[in-house]
Amino acid sequence: MNPVLTPPSSFDTLGLSPAALGAIEAAGYTTPTPVQLLAIPPALRGKDVIACAATGTGKTAAFVLPIVERLAGRRGTRALVLAPTRELVQQIAEHVHQFGRVRGVRCVEIVGGLGMEPQVRGLREGFEVIVATPGRLIDHLERGSAKLDGIEILVLDEADRMLDMGFKPQLSRILARLPKRRQTMLYSATMGKEVAEFARAALHEPVRVEIVKSGTVAERAEQRVYLVPNESKTSLLLRLLDEDDASTLVFTRTKHRADRLTKQLHRAGHNVARIHGDRSQSQREAALAGFKTGKVRILVATDIAARGIDVEEIGHVVNYDLSRVADDHVHRVGRTARASASGRASSFCSPEETGLLREIEKFTRTSIPRMPLPGSVDAPPRPAAPVRPRHPAPSDAPPPVEHVRGDSGLVPNQPPRAPHAGPRPGRDIPWHLRTGSRRSHRGGPPRAR
Repeated sequence: MNPVLTPPSSFDTLGLSPAALGAIEAAGYTTPTPVQLLAIPPALRGKDVIACAATGTGKTAAFVLPIVERLAGRRGTRALVLAPTRELVQQIAEHVHQFGRVRGVRCVEIVGGLGMEPQVRGLREGFEVIVATPGRLIDHLERGSAKLDGIEILVLDEADRMLDMGFKPQLSRILARLPKRRQTMLYSATMGKEVAEFARAALHEPVRVEIVKSGTVAERAEQRVYLVPNESKTSLLLRLLDEDDASTLVFTRTKHRADRLTKQLHRAGHNVARIHGDRSQSQREAALAGFKTGKVRILVATDIAARGIDVEEIGHVVNYDLSRVADDHVHRVGRTARASASGRASSFCSPEETGLLREIEKFTRTSIPRMPLPGSVDAPPRPAAPVRPRHPAPSDAPPPVEHVRGDSGLVPNQPPRAPHAGPRPGRDIPWHLRTGSRRSHRGGPPRAR
């Protein structure tokens, strides 16, 4: 029987150098999280690592710290980190700057929505770490501005999300450009069949780190669901926003709904910003910066932001629309109750979304408590169908015709028509005689005389 291993409880027992411990202390880290405790030691030894950890558990530092430690004092591009969204790339790059600045480890961000030339300069200068989205990195590979033959460390962050977003062909092309002998670390919040198959092909004898079972929602997040019609969701949200002053992240399913909801909240007097795929990089950065600093209380976002918002204290997450993929629900809720904090997550479920709610509860293996609607948010009554008025028959309308039985059956019971003294003007005279035309009354050519 294998003995139960008790992981160390402080950073100074993980094998990190004094310089790394100094950077950790300067960043305000005191106690390592479980994923950091279990993933950092094998990563420092150069082992492949596959880790299943929920959002908000400190996994970014779990792979950034070993990268900085192993590359300190060396020059040349030696590490590549792939992530699904621009926001997540920025979050990872901030960690590299934070821990690598004093160690001489630099990084370049490779994302869409920004000019190519600054990224080309960073690649040309040989920054030690590349943090990229797969699509934009492919663009640089095709242009010849990125070379990956010196990569020694590869990290696939949010691997499940990248595969869900259809990045598998791009990932395969990138992996084909990398050296076969390298260290690979894969981090994912869920470990479905597709992720497991991809991991088997990309990793070599990995150390497995599973902090929580796949699909587990953050423990400190208080979940609740409101069964509410679509037309009452906005009024319910406004009512919940009046309950406290907590920072609130609201998820919608589409960009159009995010834009419309932002306008409605702004008209109601709330300080609100939005993030979605149609916003420019500068607009997204400004919205996220305002939300982080507290200048903006409410951030409305689509699922593009579910895994890329690194804000320490989000008090309330609202699923205005239920996510169509149960994995995304886990990541949405994970935006609150990060690390040791607590928070609440409210989900709005319309009658059309009850099937999605069942899938989410099945995936997370939990039943979300149902909450009653506030009195002022009851479903609005459906308007009655318009009744067409019945117009009475005009007073001068002819009376209905009665029929009587005659020799040939039923015939109208009407008085005989009075004989005319002559032809009726304009009716019984042929058309060509009335007009003097040589054409026939049938409109044919003139008759030969």
